[in-house]
Amino acid sequence: MPFNNIYNGKTVLITGHAGFKGSWLSFWLTFLGAKVVGYSLLPNTNPRLYEVLKLDQLLEDNCIADICNTRILDAFFAKHNPDIVFHLAAQPLVLYSYSEPIRTYYTNVLGTLYVLEAARKTASVKAFVNITTDKCYENKEKKEGYKEDEPFGGYDMYSSSKGCVEILSSSYRRSFLTGGKPFALATARAGNVIGGGDWSKDRLIPDCIRAFQADKPVKIRNPQATRPWQHVLEPLAGYLRLGQKLLEEGASYADGFNFGPEMNKTISVAEVAQQIAEIWGSGKVFVGKERGLHEANLLQLNIEKSKKLLDISPVYTARQAILKTVQWYKEFYVGHINMSTYTAQQIEEFVAMAKTNTLPWSMK
Repeated sequence: MPFNNIYNGKTVLITGHAGFKGSWLSFWLTFLGAKVVGYSLLPNTNPRLYEVLKLDQLLEDNCIADICNTRILDAFFAKHNPDIVFHLAAQPLVLYSYSEPIRTYYTNVLGTLYVLEAARKTASVKAFVNITTDKCYENKEKKEGYKEDEPFGGYDMYSSSKGCVEILSSSYRRSFLTGGKPFALATARAGNVIGGGDWSKDRLIPDCIRAFQADKPVKIRNPQATRPWQHVLEPLAGYLRLGQKLLEEGASYADGFNFGPEMNKTISVAEVAQQIAEIWGSGKVFVGKERGLHEANLLQLNIEKSKKLLDISPVYTARQAILKTVQWYKEFYVGHINMSTYTAQQIEEFVAMAKTNTLPWSMK
């Protein structure tokens, strides 16, 4: 079993379990023998990966509610007494944050504090992995990757809210979690995650898939922008490895960690869209008018700390990540395959390649 079999028999509480990354994480943890309980609002998409994978039938319990409803949240923690918490619930979209800044901050900042407080009231919790984003850093469009000790910031309201969450987490740790007691808290920073089952609006790959599936051209903005594209299983392996270390060694790993591809492995928006069209087998790409809202052109993380302390390294290249992602959508739209089975197969393939690369997390 990967991750030293640490999750087998553990109760794992995931906020945002019905979202894109949350659904993949919940699904993977069930194969690791965990008792997964989820707390989330349903994403405003159709379809939803949560429903495609039939997670309501796989999980021990799942509560569809807002993390800002402290009465329901506290009761859910008290009911299940989790060993570890993965906090993914958030308003995750940059462009949406321009139109809904209050909602973005309320959910991302105050909501995180509510979840931390619920965990602190629950004696069973030993570890807490707080998922933020690569966009939490003050991005100066530099070519060097950002290290974990660099200043937080954020041009748009989403990015700045996640910078606030990082500051909040550090303050909370020093105020209430001295020495990792009652639980060890770490933050995980990753972004530009791709994979099957994301139908969010204003994201490159979902936009491409929707257009190509409808036999329409896709309109892209900011074609020369580069991003550290990574398959969803890459950061999830990082989160799970970090959770393992928090459970095993506590405060030694209660810190911030970056997860992403190797330096200078970024590719442009235009290149990604063209690769998707090629793999899909059809589809046209054209550059549309920008919306006049700021989006970063260059962003990459330095992952040396995660490589050194967590023995985490990327498994897939960007090209492989795009291929796996498009293949998932093609199988979904063909409609002749059980997507739970196919998703499990993709996880097995990822772990097998990690073993081939002798990555420690995959070996036992």
